[in-house]
Amino acid sequence: MKFLDETESDDPILSVVNLIDIFLVIIAALLITIAQNPLLDPFTKKDVTIITDPGKDNMEMIIKKGEKIERFKASGKTGQGEGSKAGVAYRMKDGTVVYVPEPGAAD
Repeated sequence: MKFLDETESDDPILSVVNLIDIFLVIIAALLITIAQNPLLDPFTKKDVTIITDPGKDNMEMIIKKGEKIERFKASGKTGQGEGSKAGVAYRMKDGTVVYVPEPGAAD
């Protein structure tokens, strides 16, 4: 039962409604952030590779395969390994790349 001199500012339900509005805004902001970031998007089944600061000393590569996320940081050193020449790649005038395997190269 309301009295005539009672104001709406004394109603405790109004503060609860304001809290619900704030939480709805926070949830909407989080959903937008997740939708714009391919690494955080739980609905995508695609593999994603992101390279940050390419060619610099602090370069980092982030690879997402399914639900697994791997990070690789550049050490600034030249890589090395074991292997053999598998073929030669040529860039054509139209921008396409043609790979020519070495004769006798193992597949």
